[in-house]
Amino acid sequence: MWLIVAEKDKTARRIAQILFKDFKKLKKYGVNYYFSPSQNASVLGLKGHIVEVDFPSELNDWRRTPLKALLKAKFVWRVKEKNIAKLLVELAKEVDRVTIATDYDREGELIGVEAIKIIRKVNPNVKVDRVRFSAVTPADIRRAFANPVGVDYNLAKAAEVRQKVDLMWGAVLTRLLSLSAGMIGRDFLSAGRVQSPTLRLVVEREKQIQEFKSKKFWEVYARIGGVDAKLERRFERKEEAEDVLRTVGDSARVAKFEERTVNEGKPIPFNTTEFLKEASRFMSPDRAMRIAEELYMSGYISYPRTDNTVYPPTLNLRRIVEMFLGSEFDREAKLVLSGDMVPSKGRKETKDHPPIHPTAVASRKDLSREEWIIYELVVRRFLASLAPKAVWRIRRVEFSVNGLTFRASGKVLVEKGWREVYRYVQAEEKEIPKFSVGEVVGIERKWIEEKKTKPPQRYTTGRLIKLMEKLGLGTKSTRHEIIKKLYDRKYVYGNPLRPTNTAFAVVEALKRTAEVITLPDMTAKLERDMDLIAEGKLDEKSVLIESAKFLNEVLSNVDFEELGKSLREGIEEDRKKEIEKNSVGKCPKCGGVLVIKRKEKRFVGCSNYPKCDFTLPLPQKGRLYVTSKVCDEHGMRKLKIRDKNGVWDLGCPYCSYLKWKEKTI
Repeated sequence: MWLIVAEKDKTARRIAQILFKDFKKLKKYGVNYYFSPSQNASVLGLKGHIVEVDFPSELNDWRRTPLKALLKAKFVWRVKEKNIAKLLVELAKEVDRVTIATDYDREGELIGVEAIKIIRKVNPNVKVDRVRFSAVTPADIRRAFANPVGVDYNLAKAAEVRQKVDLMWGAVLTRLLSLSAGMIGRDFLSAGRVQSPTLRLVVEREKQIQEFKSKKFWEVYARIGGVDAKLERRFERKEEAEDVLRTVGDSARVAKFEERTVNEGKPIPFNTTEFLKEASRFMSPDRAMRIAEELYMSGYISYPRTDNTVYPPTLNLRRIVEMFLGSEFDREAKLVLSGDMVPSKGRKETKDHPPIHPTAVASRKDLSREEWIIYELVVRRFLASLAPKAVWRIRRVEFSVNGLTFRASGKVLVEKGWREVYRYVQAEEKEIPKFSVGEVVGIERKWIEEKKTKPPQRYTTGRLIKLMEKLGLGTKSTRHEIIKKLYDRKYVYGNPLRPTNTAFAVVEALKRTAEVITLPDMTAKLERDMDLIAEGKLDEKSVLIESAKFLNEVLSNVDFEELGKSLREGIEEDRKKEIEKNSVGKCPKCGGVLVIKRKEKRFVGCSNYPKCDFTLPLPQKGRLYVTSKVCDEHGMRKLKIRDKNGVWDLGCPYCSYLKWKEKTI
């Protein structure tokens, strides 16, 4: 029998549909697989990694396990998807050929190797090959299966080493923080090789904003010949600006006028970083990636994990564009086909996967709302990268006024080009008239404006992903997951990202006691080491020894007492802010603070729990808002609910509860 191993069930079903006309769906141990009687072939989809690396169970007790013991421990592998592994073993007994059809990247190669190890325990002599594809389309799948290759064990080893390194770093640093702060249990403090330097970026930016001292300055303007022009210098004192303003007369001479046409380059093809940066306009990066993966497995877009920003010559770009004739992108496709279709290109070119591009035509009714958002983004970016350039007409003018130089500029989009396709980028236009050098024009009005210097901007999720790439923090496959973890652990909130007091406490405490953990240098080096392992130029053992030595030095030098004190102060400050933010009023039973709590359900509860058990029920659906209006009878702040039907007043939660109680009696 021939066994094909895919990464997920959805991909397995698609492969079976493409390769076998007579396949049927079977199920065993609660796991789907697809069997073709004519080919005597089965296709089984995994759930990503069905085994995971871990420490021995005797090291699971955080309090009793010395942190340095984690650096000397031998790693163990645990099966986490037992039913899939059980079926894999059963099918393996009858096979003479196994084809690995997991995603072609480090993680996909390791997932395939994990399956091979399970299979070879019961069938050691089975023949194994590998197929590589960048899209789950009939053409790509058939081409891949017609040209099988060998398994890249070095590539898989690089992913395995990353798992071990990240487990070591994550376990040591997370336990270090949590034990120092006394935060053991569900609310532990996490840290990691990539997470900690990333969190420092957010905290340092917030510190720059908080410490920024805005300075006032004044600028002089004049409306000359119908154009608002600005004096070329700014003033730190208002009096200076006013003195200059008084010297401005009633007319100006045109000292310079320039008009030129500029071609604006089109956006580069999507790699993972560029895609997530743009997708973060609409949703969180981790959500965008999950949807992109679904679209990939359904055959609508190419593989979404790629560093490549250059279309390979083997990709038939014209054929892909022609697919969209007659679709919802018909007008855009015709625009692209009317030009020379020279693709834009970025700086990164790799040979594993092409840039992200559409592989099939979909309509709105085929996809969910969020799937359509991501699909449309990919389609429009692809078409924009092939569309004609946008053309701007730019005019610049300089006016001379009593020895002072005033400047103005304007630009008008004369040919939309790619901007007609990629409508996510707004064109800011400003028209100014033509002038002739030497002509004298009237000054209609003159004025000064008071302005302030501005602090640096907070990072959006998209900008943070770009910065992580620049600093070598994480990979295309993990950066969005790291950012999600910062949100999940309540280190950050909002977008642009704002750090909590706990985040400040974690970063500042680590900077004082183990700053090297918060710098990108070591983690960037480890990423380079993974590349060398994948190329067969570096062995696993040296990388693991280096990480263990590094962490051992950190633990030897850390001040546990100082670390714990700093962490507890930040956590307590966040707790107070959370109570204040969710405060509803005074507890009628004990006088404590009533706050909105969330466990299995949300409710109003007393901050003195478990000493006080006073609670009030709340609706479970919709977004809850605490207003500034206070109930005259109970002194509690009134609440509002926003759901899919709009906004409605819940009012005082105590009044609402009493009314409900009356109706039920």
